[in-house]
Amino acid sequence: MPSLQSALPPELANNAIRLYRECLRRAKYIGSKQHNTALLVDMVRQQFKKHMHETNPDKIQKLKDDAARGLINHMLHESEKMTGRKFSQGS
Repeated sequence: MPSLQSALPPELANNAIRLYRECLRRAKYIGSKQHNTALLVDMVRQQFKKHMHETNPDKIQKLKDDAARGLINHMLHESEKMTGRKFSQGS
């Protein structure tokens, strides 16, 4: 299965620190709209800290793909809200 990271800019997808920062930015953005910024930022931080000592390349790739999936889902959601057009197949 191809990596989901190909949907992100390479400078973001190939760098865990940049991916972490972008996830934090999205958490702050979503949190500011839903009034739960601290909770969302803490969730992102916990997930990255939980896996920061991972050394298995396959596991690291899966974790990065999961983070990329979250970012892509948020971008699609925001695009749908802005355009009023549904991009995803599900409900």
